[in-house]
Amino acid sequence: MTLKKTLTIAGSDTSGGAGIQADLKTFQEHGTYGMTAVTVIVTMDPDNHWSHGVYSLPVDVLKAQIKTALSTGIDAIKTGMLSTEEIIQIVGNAIAESGLDHVVIDPVMVCKGDDEVLNPGTVDAMVEFLLPKAEIVTPNLFEAGQLAGTKTPKTIEEMKTVAAKIHSLGARNVVIKGGKQLEHDKAVDLFYDGSTFTLLEAEKTDTHYNHGAGCTFAAAITANLANGLPVQEAVLEAKKFVTAAIANGWKLNDYVGPVMHGAKNRFDAPAITTTEV
Repeated sequence: MTLKKTLTIAGSDTSGGAGIQADLKTFQEHGTYGMTAVTVIVTMDPDNHWSHGVYSLPVDVLKAQIKTALSTGIDAIKTGMLSTEEIIQIVGNAIAESGLDHVVIDPVMVCKGDDEVLNPGTVDAMVEFLLPKAEIVTPNLFEAGQLAGTKTPKTIEEMKTVAAKIHSLGARNVVIKGGKQLEHDKAVDLFYDGSTFTLLEAEKTDTHYNHGAGCTFAAAITANLANGLPVQEAVLEAKKFVTAAIANGWKLNDYVGPVMHGAKNRFDAPAITTTEV
């Protein structure tokens, strides 16, 4: 048996719900062989309200991990938390040298509150070194606004404007994750391929157990691309996967509840509607 090989270049979430842990679980559920290049290690302090500690790894260690994985013949790459401009440039250069087409950029941004990027320079670095390499980029509403240099979109029309701007910066396809934050009665994502805007809609789930949803969505797209699905179908199937994962999220402890990464393969698939807008 030969499996497709998927690589995540991202942070390690010690609690297991997001980051490379979410990616590997998602890759496994899609029948791909997952590999990792860890950028940072994130811990949580149970004695201090689950406050996060972020520990960066030396860049030489990151380079060695990427070299190891790429030497095996990777079919698709996903990026997650890339905490510095230097790391972003290293990853962008490695992707360029790999020649891979199937590249999913999840532009994770560490924020203080809702409207301030912890390291604004990383946004410019993503635009320069990652967006032109992206077969698809998967920002949430806040991240989309940051990449486009606009305010955070709040409506479908604002999402369309921002998606077109991000596409003009080099990403071949854009999906903006509206989720529950958008002013809409459904959980909505907007897909744009440079010519057509498509809404992906699902019923909202009343839950706080959604830790890792963004990572899981992007990892599912990555695995679907590795397995040969066209981009829009890869996104649609990933939407089904993460919607099921959110609907079956569970309580880990008093602070966090992760999505259930294997839910779609164990329960009925959720209904997703697609509409051109």
